[in-house]
Amino acid sequence: MSKLITQLGSKEMVFKNEVTTKFELYNSLFLNLPFYSVKNTGLALPYFFKHCEEGIEQHQRPDEIINSFFTKQKGLTDQQELIDLLFKFIQYIERQVVLFDAVEDAAFSKITVQEEANSLTNLMNKALEDENLYKRIQDCLHEFKLRLVLTAHPTQFYPGPVLGIMTDLTEAIKINDINAINLLLQQLGKTPFFKKKKPTPVDEAISLNWYLENILYQTASNVHNNLEDVFKLDLGNHSLIELGFWPGGDRDGNPFVTSDTTKQVSIFLRKALFRCYYRDFRNIKRRITFRGVEDTMAVLQDILYKNAFDSNLIPEDISESLITHLGEIKNILINDHDGLFATLVDDLQRKVELYRCHFASLDIRQDSRVLRDVHAYCRQQKPISALFSADYDALPEDKKIKSLRFKSAKVTYPNEPDALIQDALQTIAEIKQIQKHNGEMACHRFIISNCQQASDILQLIELFLWNGWEADELNIDFVPLFETVNDLSGAAEIMETLYAHPFYKAHLSRRGRKQDIMLGYSDSTKDGGYLMANWSIFKAKVALTKTAGKHHVQLAFFDGRGGPPSRGGGKTHRFYAAMGKEIANKNIQLTIQGQTISSQYGSIDSAEFNIEQLINAGISTGMKEKHNVLLDEANFSTLEKMANDSYESFLSLRKHDLFLPYLETLSPLSLLSKITISSRPVKRNSGEALKLEDLRAISFVTAWSQLKQNIPGFYGIGTALKNQEKDGNWEQVSKTYQQSGYFKTIIDNCMMSMSKSDFSITAYLANDKKFGAFWKTLHDEFELSKTMLLKLAGHQVLMENYPVEKL
Repeated sequence: MSKLITQLGSKEMVFKNEVTTKFELYNSLFLNLPFYSVKNTGLALPYFFKHCEEGIEQHQRPDEIINSFFTKQKGLTDQQELIDLLFKFIQYIERQVVLFDAVEDAAFSKITVQEEANSLTNLMNKALEDENLYKRIQDCLHEFKLRLVLTAHPTQFYPGPVLGIMTDLTEAIKINDINAINLLLQQLGKTPFFKKKKPTPVDEAISLNWYLENILYQTASNVHNNLEDVFKLDLGNHSLIELGFWPGGDRDGNPFVTSDTTKQVSIFLRKALFRCYYRDFRNIKRRITFRGVEDTMAVLQDILYKNAFDSNLIPEDISESLITHLGEIKNILINDHDGLFATLVDDLQRKVELYRCHFASLDIRQDSRVLRDVHAYCRQQKPISALFSADYDALPEDKKIKSLRFKSAKVTYPNEPDALIQDALQTIAEIKQIQKHNGEMACHRFIISNCQQASDILQLIELFLWNGWEADELNIDFVPLFETVNDLSGAAEIMETLYAHPFYKAHLSRRGRKQDIMLGYSDSTKDGGYLMANWSIFKAKVALTKTAGKHHVQLAFFDGRGGPPSRGGGKTHRFYAAMGKEIANKNIQLTIQGQTISSQYGSIDSAEFNIEQLINAGISTGMKEKHNVLLDEANFSTLEKMANDSYESFLSLRKHDLFLPYLETLSPLSLLSKITISSRPVKRNSGEALKLEDLRAISFVTAWSQLKQNIPGFYGIGTALKNQEKDGNWEQVSKTYQQSGYFKTIIDNCMMSMSKSDFSITAYLANDKKFGAFWKTLHDEFELSKTMLLKLAGHQVLMENYPVEKL
């Protein structure tokens, strides 16, 4: 314990010296920027901050705090001038955040050195000294795969120019180049953060591509190549790391994503990749100036340049040709030139093997209810109409499935369908073209969100067969997304039906008997609360793994995780490391979104570290094959009771008459649809009346986050723990906490969410006539949860083991 305290103290000291102190030093440069308004804003901001703190202590309302400051301190009474200065405060703080992120990125390697004991590098070093461990890791890596899927997200607000500035600023801070830092801060001061118009899905794709081109292109390749080199792997076509992409493909509830959008993004991704290839090739060309390679080099240059910049080029999958040409150059260098600069060629060749012609796989996602409408529309058309009875929609699930014929047919559409139906049909046709131009991996997954029955998958397959696809050429993986507590509980039964279905069974065989299943953390939390969501997903994974094993299917879970713990974030790699042999974990897939992208994958160092952490978690689990102790009867029944108690508590809150009015009145929920940082609406239904089921999870969580209450990240867990204590089961709860890494991670992430809450900001509501009692309900559960969690962990303060994350 004393060693742990020493390590934590050391890490905290490093953070303060390398981040906090340096930030304060460089932040002072802001005051010297040659912009009058910046200096005035920077001088006024600390006073405003202090005034807000004092107002909060006195339980004043926000409008009282703001008006009193500008009246007393600034002498401002004009409403427009007041708004203008508040806006300048926000602009100033935005740039402070960029500076802080840059300082933190510059110190990344020094901060994380404390975590080397549990790193992939440390595991690799141990393997080099232990032949048995080396062989076991080799075996794991032949089966393991990590898939990172970038998703468009309104909380990822840094535009491309700002990301470029932040990258350069990070490098300047690493070497304390004051002149460069000063110039970059001046550039930052003049660079806008937001556009006046909402971005289109293509705009979002272009913005997110910055991370592909500048970070992940190199880091994913570096980690992959390092593992191959150290463990002498011959993986063939098996890639340890894959990149996925949602902007342009995710049309669930976003009417602005169309088949044309999908096409544009697929073209853009290909060109972005070839720009990277061409950039690497130019470096190779500067070094390889020898005889014998001129002709092949000229051919490669022509191919790469045209694919990167020629807009008239008709694209095709030329990855194998590129690999062959690079291999020829490498052989000449080895045979005739002592292998000089062969490593440069080898690096590019491995990147081509990793990214081919697509860069990142474009996932298509649509809601099952939309797809059911598309199927119904097609059933009305000839020759399909003759295959179905008029009462098909009213049939029970088993009879509905028996009615499906899976016959290829060329459907004609005499009447133009509505926009959503038309988009679905056009997208199905467009996927084939994307695969033709960019390769199969460019677009091979169709995700069905809100999947509630096996027919949702089977009907989608029929749509493909009716719109240009043949059964033996159906190079598509159909991925059900289970999101709500109820859907998660029935997921295994749905997959059992699919695995036993003759057509789907044959389709899986053609796809290598591999099945991806997506699980949604965000919507399950919105539906059932934090603890029930995590427990439901755990149980679903166990049941789904068992079902897949019974049918000899290789299962991969695709986790829809957000940034905060309430959306599946937090110490993600600890979740995967604690899965146990009862949960398929040889293939880790997860969404990377929001500020998680910039905070964890915004620099070469941080991206490499986080990729390695996830791979380390997968390898460690694969080698240990430990039994998950949560499946032991005493632990399982304890978590089952706690999850149900937590669920009832959260459900009671959701059903409260003031639940939505509280959010709509006091949080910025109603304003989220008006901000210009996302193309996607805040709710799925375009109707005026707000319904909780239509509200997107990100909007739901963001609203509570802006209130600094983070209800989805803890509510109900205090009640659940208190009930266990009342029932005399506290000793068992403590035992479960000590034994289970999975449960401990749930608790740690819950405390992380609570540590970012501050009910003192809204304490003025305690006396509010309408919302006073409701606010007290929220606050009471927060205090109860805090008390019970600290007791369970044996801590004095929240996140006691993670002092840096609290700063």
